[in-house]
Amino acid sequence: MSKRVVAALLGLVVFTLPLAAGNGGLSAGKAEDLGFSPERLARVREAVQRHVDAGQVSGAVTLVARRGKIAHFESYGVMDLESKKPMPKDGIFRLASMSKPITAVAVMMMVEEGKVRLTDPVSRFIPDFRGAKVAMPRPGARAGGPPAGPGAPGGPSAERAAAPAFDTVSATRDITIRDLLTHGSGLMSGGLGNSVAPQRGPADTLATYIPKLGAVPLDFQPGTLWRYSGLAGFDVLSRVVEIACGQSIDQFLKQRLFDPLGMKDTGFFARPDNEARLVTLYQRTPAGTLDKAANQMALSSTTYFAGSGGMVSTAEDYAQFAQMLVNGGELNGRRYLGTRTVQLMATNHTGDLVNGQFGRPAAGMGFGLGVQVVEDPAMAGLRQSKGTWGWAGAYGTNVNIEPAEKMVTIIMMQTATGPLQRDFENAVFQAIVD
Repeated sequence: MSKRVVAALLGLVVFTLPLAAGNGGLSAGKAEDLGFSPERLARVREAVQRHVDAGQVSGAVTLVARRGKIAHFESYGVMDLESKKPMPKDGIFRLASMSKPITAVAVMMMVEEGKVRLTDPVSRFIPDFRGAKVAMPRPGARAGGPPAGPGAPGGPSAERAAAPAFDTVSATRDITIRDLLTHGSGLMSGGLGNSVAPQRGPADTLATYIPKLGAVPLDFQPGTLWRYSGLAGFDVLSRVVEIACGQSIDQFLKQRLFDPLGMKDTGFFARPDNEARLVTLYQRTPAGTLDKAANQMALSSTTYFAGSGGMVSTAEDYAQFAQMLVNGGELNGRRYLGTRTVQLMATNHTGDLVNGQFGRPAAGMGFGLGVQVVEDPAMAGLRQSKGTWGWAGAYGTNVNIEPAEKMVTIIMMQTATGPLQRDFENAVFQAIVD
C-alpha cells in the first residue's frame, strides 16, 4: 500500500474523531461526505510539510471546513525551535491583522443596533477628530525618515516631530466609520502623517491614546485613495465600539462573540492557564534562517486592546467565528449578525482602488468592510472562488471565507511566508471533487 493511501486512510480515522470545540458549532466530518477526495486532501499535509522541512517556518496548523463540518485539521513541525515541542492543534497564535475582521463584526453589531452609522464622522464619538487636516509635501523636501507607528511604546524621533517636511490643508470632510473600515481614511497609512504620530506609552489605553490621533494629519483626502492603515484605523474603531456600547472592547467581544461562539482561547493576550500553548514568533534573517523575535510577550497587552492586530486565537476558535460568517451571521442556533449585514461586509466598497496596493494583485480585487474581496479570481491570479473574502496577519495567519463553496480555510503560523499560503490554497482546491 502506498504512503499516500496510508496517509489518506489515517486522515479518515483522525477526522471522524470528535474535536474539543467547546461550545462552538463545528464538528468533524468525513472528507468524502463534504465533497473532497480523501487522497487528494492528504496533499495539504505534503504541501505544508515541505515548507517546514525546508526551515521556512517552525510549524503550522491548517484547518478546512466545508458545509459546516471540519474536513481537515492538522498540525506540523514545532511550536518552539529551542524546546522542540511539537506544534499542538490548539496552539495559540498572535493574529496580528487577522484581528481586524473580528473588530469589523463588532462595529457592524453596533450598526445593527442603531448606535453607529457607517456614514457617521468619527468626531461624533471622539471630538478630537473634528476638523481634520491633510499633510501636503513641501516641494523638494524629504519626509524625514521611515514612517513611525503607534504599535509599541516608542514612536517618531524628536527630530522628525520638530521639523515635519510637509504643510497641511483642511480636509474636505471628517473621516467616517466607513472610511476606517475600508482603509480610505488616510489616517497613519504609511505617509507623511506617520512622521508626527504621538508616542504610545506602556500604561496607555484606547481611551487615553486614541484621542491623540485626532491631531495627526491625514495622508490624503478621505475616500479618495486606498491605503492600508495597519494600526491606527482599527484601533480607532475599537474605541468607537467602546463608546457606543459602554464597555471595554475586550469585555464586549468576550460577552458578545468569544464566549457564545466557544472561542475559549481567543482574546487580547494569553491567560496564565493557556500561556504554555502560545506559539513562538520567528523572523526570517537575510541568510534565510529563523530568529526568535524579541519581546515576545510585549506583543500582547493587558491594557491597550488593539483591535487592529492585538488578538490571539487558535485555528479551531477562529473557525467558529468564520463559520458564523459563512452561515450569514448565525451559528449553532444563535444569530450574531443579519444576513444582509454580512453580505454588506463582503461587498466591494472601494471600486478598483485596492488593486495593486499593499501586495494585492494588480486586478481582480476589491475591499469590503474590514476584509478583502476576490472579484475575479483569474484576474487576481488566485486559487479561490469569486466572492471569497477574509484577511491575513503579518505573522503568517490567514483566513478565507468562501460563500460559493460554503467553506472556511485557515492557516496559522508565526513566520509569514506567502508561498506557503498559496500552496495551501492550491492543495485545498485540487481536493474538491464535487
